[in-house]
Amino acid sequence: MDRETIEEIKRHFGVVAEHLEGKVQLLAEGHEGLRREIREFREEVKAEFQEVKAMIKFSYAELDRRFRTLENEVVDLRSRVDRIEAAIGR
Repeated sequence: MDRETIEEIKRHFGVVAEHLEGKVQLLAEGHEGLRREIREFREEVKAEFQEVKAMIKFSYAELDRRFRTLENEVVDLRSRVDRIEAAIGR
């Protein structure tokens, strides 16, 4: 190979390398954009999940309160039934 051919190959290789560097840079930028979007999505989901957990906790507390009220009412009704049955001789 003569010197001119070697220089042409070097120039060609330089052009190809620059082109590849540009492509790699685009890939890196796209990758960073995707990472940012995923991070934002995770933060949104985390916040919404916390809201759902809070709603479930509140609902559970309300259901627990209502259940305890019903239990107390059943105890009171049993006591009344027992007194009535005792009064009528059963």
